[in-house]
Amino acid sequence: MQSLSIAATGMMAQQLNVEVISNNVANMSTAGFKRQRASFEDLMYSDMQRVGSTSSDAGTIVPSGVQVGMGVRTAAVTRITAQGNLDITENDLDLAIQGRGYFRVQLPSGDEAFTRAGNFSTSPTGQLVTSDGYTVQPGINIPSNAVDISINAQGSVEVTLDGQTDPQVVGQLDLAAFQNPAGLDPLGGNLFMESAASGTPSTGTPGSTGYGSLLQGYLETSNVNAVSEITSLITAQRAYEMNAKMITATDEMLSVTSNLR
Repeated sequence: MQSLSIAATGMMAQQLNVEVISNNVANMSTAGFKRQRASFEDLMYSDMQRVGSTSSDAGTIVPSGVQVGMGVRTAAVTRITAQGNLDITENDLDLAIQGRGYFRVQLPSGDEAFTRAGNFSTSPTGQLVTSDGYTVQPGINIPSNAVDISINAQGSVEVTLDGQTDPQVVGQLDLAAFQNPAGLDPLGGNLFMESAASGTPSTGTPGSTGYGSLLQGYLETSNVNAVSEITSLITAQRAYEMNAKMITATDEMLSVTSNLR
């Protein structure tokens, strides 16, 4: 009886499904977080009578055959890169991307990472950095005597210095875009790395063709929908319970067989 192993694959699949949903719900308040979705596919089939085979010497064809599936497996856990809502913060160094693109971040190792979370700060030396202290590329220094910081939709950073009235440009932010952003390798800490699946990044000015624009004083919220996640959780829980019942039913059938005299 294959139903034991088939139901076991179903339980393992739904366990993974619940883990993905749990991670989505846990990150409902994470800036720039993109929810994930588990996708499944059926396993190979056991052919007891192959479809399309001949059933007699006269050449008659079996119309449907007898095929029994071997269960289910995880095909992918896909990251949904849809735009999250924009939450006003009124913080001059909070930036939200409205549209396509990622901020570029330099890691301590020298590698480049990418993020949608724009909750930035300044380092002790005035560098624009992430919440973990990683430098936001291409490297922008905010003077210590700046009394006002303005970042427009195209990423131009202007500051007004103490005792002056005319602002001056201190840097230009850019965005990186990918052919397949869902293929980025997650590092944790709201950071992603380029991978063979994502393709190489192309860099451009915010607001130009193919790139989103920036909003100062806003943060992009998680794109997790609470109602959708709870609905998916209930569905996964019921599917897990049904697979567990299949194992119980199979065990009872085997018990009847073993008690035959």
